[in-house]
Amino acid sequence: MANIHTFVTMNDKLYIFDTTLRDGEQVPGCQLNTIEKIELAKLLESLGVDIIECGFPISSPGDFKSVVEISKVVTSSRICALSRAVEKDIDAAAEALHFAELKRIHTGIGTSDYHIKYKFNSTREDILARAIACVKYARRFVDDVEFYAEDAGRTENEFLARVVEAVIAAGATVVNIPDTTGYCFPAEYGAKIAYLVNNVPNIDKAIISTHCHNDLGMATANTLAGVMNGARQVEVTVNGVGERAGNTALEEVVMAVRSRKEFPVHTDILTKNITKISHQVSSLMRMPVQPNKAIVGRNAFAHSSGIHQDGVLKNRESYEIIDPQDIGVNDSTITLTARSGRAALDHHLRRLGIVLGTEELADAYKKFLDLADRKKEIDDNDLYAISGISQDDIVQKIKLDYLQVVCGKNSIPMATVGLIIDGEKCSATCSGKGPVDAAFTAIRTLVHRRINLEEMLVQSITRGTEDNGIVHIQVENNGQFYYGYSADPDIVTAAAGAYINAIAKII
Repeated sequence: MANIHTFVTMNDKLYIFDTTLRDGEQVPGCQLNTIEKIELAKLLESLGVDIIECGFPISSPGDFKSVVEISKVVTSSRICALSRAVEKDIDAAAEALHFAELKRIHTGIGTSDYHIKYKFNSTREDILARAIACVKYARRFVDDVEFYAEDAGRTENEFLARVVEAVIAAGATVVNIPDTTGYCFPAEYGAKIAYLVNNVPNIDKAIISTHCHNDLGMATANTLAGVMNGARQVEVTVNGVGERAGNTALEEVVMAVRSRKEFPVHTDILTKNITKISHQVSSLMRMPVQPNKAIVGRNAFAHSSGIHQDGVLKNRESYEIIDPQDIGVNDSTITLTARSGRAALDHHLRRLGIVLGTEELADAYKKFLDLADRKKEIDDNDLYAISGISQDDIVQKIKLDYLQVVCGKNSIPMATVGLIIDGEKCSATCSGKGPVDAAFTAIRTLVHRRINLEEMLVQSITRGTEDNGIVHIQVENNGQFYYGYSADPDIVTAAAGAYINAIAKII
């Protein structure tokens, strides 16, 4: 019988198994094509993910093709394909993995009485036999076989231990203990992993993996409880995307392990790439990240309370346990609202190059509070007005003269932009991934500045095809952030206007 303390301290590498491209893609409306899957797979590889589960080959020709093509281009991460405990499924998985340098077949069957009785109309003994058979069959094709005991969260522990022992003896290198329905509480799930560690004689011959769903909002907590009790692989998705309430979020587990010394494990994740891949997954899957989402939400490092703002400005660790730069975010955000203090106002004025004396700042703060009570958020335009400094000359330095775009099916998006800079007319024509990207590229060409687009939000006022599109933009230049805004019935024009509005503040 394995000793849990010895097991925990001797295995300090935590393997990150990402299933964004398989389980994460099962969200209605979030399906990815092969090209998109390849793009995300390469980003996952650059992130340092150990295993990428990139499809269920038997399910569709598209999934089969995606596994094949990803296997050709990803070399440092292990490529995994899912199958049921069915020989034709395993055959398809093995064939799809033909080109992979590092390959794994992930096969298994439901083990809870709910699945045995209602899904399979079977018996425990039959399920045990099928589990053993599928692992032995998969081992004919690959040396690395992971077995999943579906609905392990609701499986009686003694029977689960029998299944785990049997599949390890049959050749499984990893045993996955999924909380398929998100049913478990952290103490319960942790105890289940500990039970397996202490009651499966050959458990040291395999890695225990967690796979937790978020139906009760405890996927990350359950996963971490599993790690504390001996699991050394975690199955996760970027942004926590997945069926129903989603899966365990990769970024949450990785940063929790990194931030807390209680965890006797480390990962090989390059955390500075987290924000980049989070944005890309959100974009390609058309799933916006909620602003208050842990680690990668827009407000994760934003502060609006005066007390918090003052503390962060004096010492970031007063209210932040993670350095935003560790996940690829340039800095914390001090948001100006009616709850902001004088220190936050002074911080933003200085960002714009406005330095006020003590009395001037006190007067500006009174004006700020009066305005902030009437507006949800204060922008740079308001700050100029509050300080008594006119920005007319600044804004007039750059104007949009004209914009023409060409886009559509089977055409390369092109944009011709005419600007008036300091009274001089100039123009540029550039291509891009889309009309907005082409317009932005042309604008950057004309202003000769290094501008990084940090965020773009598109909103509408009313419904209908003639509605005004409102675009809010945040850009970065030399470590400073600037905001732009514009509205127009043509969304490309609105985006270009907002981009220019932000750049005008830099100039």
